[in-house]
Amino acid sequence: MGRRRRPQGRNVSGILLLDKPLGITSNAALQEVKRLYRARKAGHTGSLDPLATGMLPVCLGNATRISAFLLDADKEYRVRVKLGETTTTADAEGEVIERHAADHI
Repeated sequence: MGRRRRPQGRNVSGILLLDKPLGITSNAALQEVKRLYRARKAGHTGSLDPLATGMLPVCLGNATRISAFLLDADKEYRVRVKLGETTTTADAEGEVIERHAADHI
């Protein structure tokens, strides 16, 4: 008869509202939360782009059962846009290669 293995991680449950920083993927943020809490089970309720910051609800343990309801919930986005610049990557990370006046907009 073999030895029984102890389950890895803690049985922590709840929802954590994480303010995801710029430059990290939602999955990388989730894995860090899972590691810090030593949670057995964790999931986020929708991805934010690595270049986006904002609230990322993370469900832990039994709370993962309600994550589908949070995925379907209404969301609000705030956007900051810089007009008149073209970059090599078409986002804020690239090098500016063209500038045009946009004060007429």
